[in-house]
Amino acid sequence: MRIGLGVVLVAALAVPKSVAGQADEGAIRAARARSNAAIQAHNLDAIAAVWLPEFVSVSSTNARSVGRDSARAGFSQLFATRPGVVFVRTPEKVDVNVAWGQAGESGTWTGTWTVADGGVRVSGEYFAKWKRVSGEWKLVAETFVQLACEGGKYCDGPP
Repeated sequence: MRIGLGVVLVAALAVPKSVAGQADEGAIRAARARSNAAIQAHNLDAIAAVWLPEFVSVSSTNARSVGRDSARAGFSQLFATRPGVVFVRTPEKVDVNVAWGQAGESGTWTGTWTVADGGVRVSGEYFAKWKRVSGEWKLVAETFVQLACEGGKYCDGPP
């Protein structure tokens, strides 16, 4: 009888973690969607809202931003120098460690903008680390790998 009760107890404890993991994954995917919408709108405050103060980013051009303010400045420069620039991250996988309040996200990304000799479209893979802080999921880090480039002299060689 004790063994049966122990098995039931372990099974009961496992279900909330799975449900919690699913809810956390949904929250992360929703935060990613808000981030994509903020980038499309060129809304720096909304973009930065998903980052922790210590956020670190490695762009597809290997530019590094350390800290939310640095990353925000990088986006500001992109918006000023690349008319119509839009980046979209599409999550393919989100794994959540509920107990530790962290998650990994991976997927594909695209970037588009206009230059004097036409439109540019870049794309590749990305990896992101999330941390749950006061019940909210915030980005700790993102790394982008460019795998394709189409259009304009921008694609003639590495930037």
